Amino acid sequence: MAPKKKAASQEPVGLSKPTVREDENVFGVAHIYASFNDTFIHVTDLSGRETLVRITGGMKVKADRDESSPYAAMIAAQDVAARCKELGITAVHIKLRATGGTKTKTPGPGAQSALRALARSGLKIGRIEDVTPIPTDSTRRKGGRRGRRL
Repeated sequence: MAPKKKAASQEPVGLSKPTVREDENVFGVAHIYASFNDTFIHVTDLSGRETLVRITGGMKVKADRDESSPYAAMIAAQDVAARCKELGITAVHIKLRATGGTKTKTPGPGAQSALRALARSGLKIGRIEDVTPIPTDSTRRKGGRRGRRL
């Protein structure tokens, strides 16, 4: 009979703090997607592959109409910043995105307040970049030949 196998010690799989010096910054990337219906704040590692924290404005308010409000974005950004500090992230590069494509290229109302809340929370800001998708030549825009008539 084969000898009994020892149970492999299962360590909890999770994110651990990186080991760095006092004066060194640990960077993450904060992807802020601000549409007119909601605001997403999504922090990843520098490659963008590993999600560290993702919170939306809709997770922070009860009413559907408030999901994209500056207040909801501010509360979401404060929660994101607190979680980043727990994980040892001290600085973030920011990628701001509006809906883009054939729709509006203007960021929603939560973009500015989310950015301001991240800056005030004590996280250092590296670069701010607008990554709204802009079509070079795209499909036909919604609304028909004569456009939307009000």
